[in-house]
Amino acid sequence: MRRYYIELGSALALYMVALFTSLYLLQQFHDMGRLLRTLVSLAPVLPAGLMCWAIVRQMRRLDEMHLRIQFEALGFAFAASALLTFSYGFLENVGFPHITWHWVWPVMGMMWILGLAIARRRYR
Repeated sequence: MRRYYIELGSALALYMVALFTSLYLLQQFHDMGRLLRTLVSLAPVLPAGLMCWAIVRQMRRLDEMHLRIQFEALGFAFAASALLTFSYGFLENVGFPHITWHWVWPVMGMMWILGLAIARRRYR
């Protein structure tokens, strides 16, 4: 797990630096060309991809039981995130405030954590 925490933590730190730097640059330099603004805006995607890579690498290291727990947690996260975002989309039709797509990944992450708690409890 130590290796995973280092890989994931490093990718998360890079993501935070890229995110705050890109937001700062986009706010301060409005005269950048469209291509440059697009590249700066997408800068956090690379470290986010590194986070995904760290997660997949960790999944490959797991034994069958832990892999099953993760599989169940991810299945729960997928279904619950779809249900929550789908439902909120309908609520926007009746005046609820619009929420940007930026919230989808945090919702998925929270549902994954909840799914892990449920799956781990099941296999105790």
